[in-house]
Amino acid sequence: MSLEFGLYAPIPMAAVGSPEIAQAVTESLHPLPDGRRDAQYDLGIDVLLTADKVGFDLTLFAERHLGHDIHGWVNAAAIASRYEHMRALVAVHPGLWDPVMIAKMSASLDRIVKGRMAVNIVNGWFDQEFEMFGGTVLQGEDRYQRTIEFIDILRGLWENETYTKHGKFYNVEKGQLLLKPRTKEGPEIYSVSTSDRGRDFIADHCDWWFVEFPKEAENADEILRSLEISIADMNNRTQRTGRKVRYALNPFVAIGKTSQEAFDDTIAQIFKFDSDPDTRKIERRMIPATRAGCMGTPEDVRKQLKRFNDIGIELVLMKLLPNVENVRRLGEEVIQPLRR
Repeated sequence: MSLEFGLYAPIPMAAVGSPEIAQAVTESLHPLPDGRRDAQYDLGIDVLLTADKVGFDLTLFAERHLGHDIHGWVNAAAIASRYEHMRALVAVHPGLWDPVMIAKMSASLDRIVKGRMAVNIVNGWFDQEFEMFGGTVLQGEDRYQRTIEFIDILRGLWENETYTKHGKFYNVEKGQLLLKPRTKEGPEIYSVSTSDRGRDFIADHCDWWFVEFPKEAENADEILRSLEISIADMNNRTQRTGRKVRYALNPFVAIGKTSQEAFDDTIAQIFKFDSDPDTRKIERRMIPATRAGCMGTPEDVRKQLKRFNDIGIELVLMKLLPNVENVRRLGEEVIQPLRR
């Protein structure tokens, strides 16, 4: 089974340990000098075009409306149009966007990036953001039902000349797109969910599942066993409907002479440049992703990634320090050797 590799577009909500991100946050509420672009965009160009050259397969453009971040769809259109190989996975929150509009935006981007566009469905949890940007806050089953209708409309418009759906949350009467995605199949759907109801949603409606790390796991072996159980559970759910879901994981990946050195150097870099070095925030972003066993020598990292691949993981979305040197080294010393 082949293994693919991704990384996050470097923006404040998704990147740590970067002087450029710290600069972007500091400057976000002020006009920029003539001739200057936002520092996070320039960083994204440098890091992501390097990643495209050294073997990465995918970029996740996260979406954070209430934040210092350049908007995910704008960022994806500006940067991914320059890719030769990577896919652009763009996040969207049902309830903040109209699905017909996202169907058109997705088709547009898919044609620009030569059919390498995908949609990451984020079911939503940030009530303040929803309320400020005109969304509707839902809980429980209503939230899942809205998301299911949202996905149905995306696929219905991508795949049909006209599409009608009268749902609880959306009504589309003979909707149509006069611009279809580049590929007949249309963009794939990615998502993450941990609850029993959420897993049913993934099994019935998504193409990829970001399997979350067990919070209680203390080491890489415990994480591996828990992931095996989760994947087996999802396989049982998809077998009932005849669907296939593929599996992705997002460990923190760092290279050093030892695992401890890689960890220590990463933490030092984060606290040196993070604009808000809150220990709890760092823990949320890093722990338990740092316990996945992907910090150490290149050989150690490759061995652990192979273990994940052996249990069914097909995409590793790396959390990493977003700088050109680090991305190039991961490509040359981790990704390329695994493909020989």
